[in-house]
Amino acid sequence: MKIVKSLLVLSLITSFAFAQKASVGTGIGNKAPELAFTSPDGKTIALSSLKGKVVLIDFWASWCGPCRMENPNVVAAYNKYKDMKFKGAKNGFTIYSVSLDQNKDRWTQAIAQDKLEWTNHVSDLGGWQSRGAQIYGVQSIPTNWLIDANGVIVASNLRGAALETELDKLLAK
Repeated sequence: MKIVKSLLVLSLITSFAFAQKASVGTGIGNKAPELAFTSPDGKTIALSSLKGKVVLIDFWASWCGPCRMENPNVVAAYNKYKDMKFKGAKNGFTIYSVSLDQNKDRWTQAIAQDKLEWTNHVSDLGGWQSRGAQIYGVQSIPTNWLIDANGVIVASNLRGAALETELDKLLAK
């Protein structure tokens, strides 16, 4: 019995240690790679500046029809969850939108037209050669990653109701 308890304690300690040291990558359970790009008003916004919030990293572009069709779902989720309390989070939910646009005017017009009200819009205007797309291995858009308040990826490629389903799982009880 003493050995079983010791093994259980060791197992819990090991699990905790691994949970605290997630490796950086784009898979579920990985620490999300850092991104830091320019907003439409010229400020650099780092993904890490949103620590403490649940964040959807959303790759999209103004010229992408499927992205624009998905935007109403993203807006609805943002409006519903932005002020909610999440497990281990201090500050609710937000979106870090990474645009693969090359034309700043089209990008900013799409933000306004689609009523993307959050403030974390970034781009290096590099299109498919965007540094963010390279870091995350983006092959098609829209694509996204949902990260918890500690920056760990908990889900990806969420469309429609799937985003709200995953956000519901993270809500504080």
